[in-house]
Amino acid sequence: MPATANTAQSDAWNGPEGRHWSDHQDRWNAVNEGFNAPLLAVAAIDARTRVLDVGCGAGQTTRLAARTAAATLGLDLSGPMLATARALAAAEGLGDRIAFEQGDAQVHPLPAAAFDVAISRFGVMFFADPVAAFTNLARALRPGGRLAFVCMADPARTEWVRLYGTVRDLLGVPAPEPGPADGPGMFSLADPAVVHRTLDAAGFDRVRTEPVESAGRFGADPADAADLLLGSGPGRHLLTLLDPEHPADAAPRARAAFTAALAPHHGPDGVRLRTAAHLVTAVRR
Repeated sequence: MPATANTAQSDAWNGPEGRHWSDHQDRWNAVNEGFNAPLLAVAAIDARTRVLDVGCGAGQTTRLAARTAAATLGLDLSGPMLATARALAAAEGLGDRIAFEQGDAQVHPLPAAAFDVAISRFGVMFFADPVAAFTNLARALRPGGRLAFVCMADPARTEWVRLYGTVRDLLGVPAPEPGPADGPGMFSLADPAVVHRTLDAAGFDRVRTEPVESAGRFGADPADAADLLLGSGPGRHLLTLLDPEHPADAAPRARAAFTAALAPHHGPDGVRLRTAAHLVTAVRR
């Protein structure tokens, strides 16, 4: 893989987090797939469109785009997730319609003006330098090319974020110190003003943010959903806070707290939690 500017993210997505998401890609797609239709609608992909999928992960949005597009490239930091993406594309008969590359979108040597649209489902929030990253993506788009992505909105509007607060209270774990408002992270683009300012500096016009929400399926029942959340990065971090020396020993206690907190969200088709996001569109100058 070429040099990366986001080494912490590269370590995570080529380590335990990447393996977890790769092994459970179907379950995380069930969490996030409610954003696919609105994202692809604004991307306006047709048979002539050359698509770049940024932070493509295991490639669900890449495969959906490739069914219509002229050509599709999925770009991601994670080797484990890209291995899954390639296997799934081949299994669906899309192997000759998609290319996948491992790289950091902030610095990856994308061909200039090679794409008509760049899309992303929650893949653009962790850049070390967002302006540099979106500038690199702008160079890869033809003049007038489109950008369409989904990013997290105000965390207070997302049920699974509030659920972590409930679990911390049940376990007696203090809330984490907030990170810098302008630093990389899941909610780095939660403020629409930051989105507009960043994309304007990166060479985009006609920036628009639209609120979108989806109730994703986290599991068949509260215990099932608790296991998924405990296996993710935030869940594993919570275990280290409970028992820094032996985090695995804290898992039963944490699982019980998650299961209790998830019970009110259990319905006829499983456990669903709402995610609040921005649907962002822009045009390269």
